[in-house]
Amino acid sequence: MNLKTLITHSVQYNNWVVNKYIDWLSTKSDEQLNQEVISSFPTILTTLHHIWQTQQYWWAYIAENDDFDFTEISAAVTKEEIFSGIKNNSQKLMDYVETLSEEDLAKNVKIESQWFQCDFSKFEYIQHVIIHGTYHRGQIVTMGRNVGITDAPMTDYNFWNVYKNSEATSEA
Repeated sequence: MNLKTLITHSVQYNNWVVNKYIDWLSTKSDEQLNQEVISSFPTILTTLHHIWQTQQYWWAYIAENDDFDFTEISAAVTKEEIFSGIKNNSQKLMDYVETLSEEDLAKNVKIESQWFQCDFSKFEYIQHVIIHGTYHRGQIVTMGRNVGITDAPMTDYNFWNVYKNSEATSEA
């Protein structure tokens, strides 16, 4: 397997997981999504907002378009805006990665922000976005248990891989 295939599968998996989570959480009450628990962020909804902000932040560097504005994304506070924002960003990242070549993925992008400086390849930033979202989605499952949500969907990579491959076989 080459880098292009690996990263493409990773963003496809990430997009699938994001959609599973949003579909799952959209069935939960506003009270549950906004109930405070001890975690990195005080509520499930603020954790989702953080995931979205972070995806948007890294998107600006990955796409090399400098279109990130903390003020703009901080203003979006409704559940629907957050859900839609995360889903749209994940889809946008997947669509973008599918157009990239192996060379594009290996291209270094220098970042000089107020918090850090680095010069890594696009694929490493893409991996970071996915791993960061995975970390916080794990927190959301635990937060959910603390507010009475116990029906989290199965989102392991292997489950997606088997599901994706069985779906392709049944279409043939």
